[in-house]
Amino acid sequence: MRVAVVHSGTSADAIDVALVDIVTDERAGVTDMTPLILTDVAWPSALRDRVLAIALGEPVSIAEVARLDVQIGEAFADAVIRAGCHEADLVVAPGQTVYHWVEGGRTRGTLQLGRSAVIAERTGAAVVSDLRAADIAAGGTGAPLMPVFDGAWLGAEAAHSGEAIATLNLGGIANISRITPVGTASGWDTGPANGLLDAVVMRATSGRESFDDDGYRAASGRVNRHLLQIMEGHPYFAQAPPKSTGRETFALDFVDAAVHTLGGDVPVDDLLATLVRLTARTVAESLRRAGGASTLIASGGGVRNSALMASMGDALAEDGCTLTTSAERGIDPIHKESLLFAFVGYFSAHAIPIALDPKVGPRVAGVTTPAGWAANTRVSSIGEMQIRERHMK
Repeated sequence: MRVAVVHSGTSADAIDVALVDIVTDERAGVTDMTPLILTDVAWPSALRDRVLAIALGEPVSIAEVARLDVQIGEAFADAVIRAGCHEADLVVAPGQTVYHWVEGGRTRGTLQLGRSAVIAERTGAAVVSDLRAADIAAGGTGAPLMPVFDGAWLGAEAAHSGEAIATLNLGGIANISRITPVGTASGWDTGPANGLLDAVVMRATSGRESFDDDGYRAASGRVNRHLLQIMEGHPYFAQAPPKSTGRETFALDFVDAAVHTLGGDVPVDDLLATLVRLTARTVAESLRRAGGASTLIASGGGVRNSALMASMGDALAEDGCTLTTSAERGIDPIHKESLLFAFVGYFSAHAIPIALDPKVGPRVAGVTTPAGWAANTRVSSIGEMQIRERHMK
């Protein structure tokens, strides 16, 4: 089965597109995944600006949400076609996250935009979307999804080594998966990653730059230890997993409040250096509290930030944990999430339940929108229907 994936993370840096060939066995399930296409397509610039503004908490009307839902769906569909994936058997489109509702330490809901019917109509393929809602409705966190993939990928290795293995996705938010030798896989969001770094750079440069290229600015700055201590006092970091968060929690307001508490201005490069250290320390501390791991395999856009990876390696080394990347295991770090969505989407399309949270139990993750008109070769009309009166005794 050929599965196309189209998605964009909370940083909205690009629209990632993949085409994955999935081979299955009736007894063993998914036995092989071969990426045929791994690429990205640029967002329409005005649309990306609106997505980022909403993710950062800018007020928006319900009318604009309705428009964006369709416009994002159109952008996703166009990306699938432009990447040459339009002949896929299935499209997995998890949607653009604009809000993650957490209240009282419990995930109550989440909102992803990108109308699946638009994608189905334009690509002519069935579309799997809304992957998190069922788990949240059952009392789970709905995120991260990665443990499902990592458990299948690394479970045998963990069992053979007798030691836990962890993975780390460095997107807008950092999230961990931890796979134990007995086969359990758990995951949670540790806190901010690229999202805050990008937001600080964009504000400081008035939008001329959208990220800290290779972590150059952060590497040029000095960590403000007092500011770091203030930031580490955020209650999310003390929360035990499973837990999830988003940019609505760790946005520029979080940074500005910490700087205000500090009582003085902080140079931009020093602020970036401090945020890099915050991500590294909160990842390492969160993994330590969960039982640790011998190896942590990183992926996501954050692996391109040398300052972040160096700080992460130092923080993990204190616990005897080795940092590596998924590239050393044969998976492109930038596109690992695409393989995850293809994997989960395949099960969703076949109504096979998966467990995101062991405490919640298996659920069918996602909703399937049938293929659009382009895929229909037979059309039948609706005939006359007669309603017969049922005589009650």
